[in-house]
Amino acid sequence: MSYAAAARNLTLHYLRKTSEIARGRLRRPIRYRPWRPLTNRDVPKRGCWCLLCGWRGEQFEGGLHSESAKCPRCGAVGRDRFLYLCMVQRVPYRRGLRVLETSPRLGDDYRQAMRRRVDYLASDYDERAHRTELKLDLTRMELADGSLDLAMTAHVLEHIPDTDAALRELHRVLRPGGRALIQVPLVQPATAPPVEPEFHEDNTPVFWRFGFDLTERLRDHGFTATVLVTQDFRRRVLSLDTDWPEGISGEFDAIGMVKAADPADLTVVASDEVAERSWLRPSFMHAAWECVKPVGVEGQ
Repeated sequence: MSYAAAARNLTLHYLRKTSEIARGRLRRPIRYRPWRPLTNRDVPKRGCWCLLCGWRGEQFEGGLHSESAKCPRCGAVGRDRFLYLCMVQRVPYRRGLRVLETSPRLGDDYRQAMRRRVDYLASDYDERAHRTELKLDLTRMELADGSLDLAMTAHVLEHIPDTDAALRELHRVLRPGGRALIQVPLVQPATAPPVEPEFHEDNTPVFWRFGFDLTERLRDHGFTATVLVTQDFRRRVLSLDTDWPEGISGEFDAIGMVKAADPADLTVVASDEVAERSWLRPSFMHAAWECVKPVGVEGQ
């Protein structure tokens, strides 16, 4: 093949790939924001902003809800953005971190990005909605004592009948100084089983509806625990402000949750600016428990 023919073929190949990208047939990998605490300079002044992938636009897909407000680029919903925020704000980054995420909602781009940053493991148990390299039962994890620096478990604990067994295992597999970030749906002030049989969208049964008494339960299992929240929620708890501007479904006892939360147990990770731009609203839907295994405590 002549040089001119080779050059022509290379040009045609480049133009074809460019056209495929433009038509959405060949998707560019999503680039996620660095693992470091946010500063005011990171937050745009207007519009919507996905703090995972950096997308900006007029609005997210769907409404104001932790399971909605979907980013059109990376697919993250409100609770995904909040959990990622909790991680980058509260967990000091180092390349050798050993991280387990149970039932991660986001796909291959996210998992590959995490693997490039840390020693990342993804697990699921029933595999109804996710496929991962590990299949772990949180009540009997096949992991060594003190083998994890960080465990992230989002919207999983409510599907486990024996909460205490799961918390004992999380405590065991974390190294001293390691931490877990636990996210559960919050609909009421105190923990209780559902009044009627309840299932989530992937047909997984719900055994518990958790409330803010989960904080003390975590402490009973040896963790130092705090609830990570938005600035708006802590302000409402301090002033007992229950006048929500967003429409609230009758499923949520938002007033009860404001009254039940102890301000001393709350730690702000999302400023008003971050919450506004990333649609972390209404604020009672966005909370996560940070559980730290104290240094000097061995696995049990």
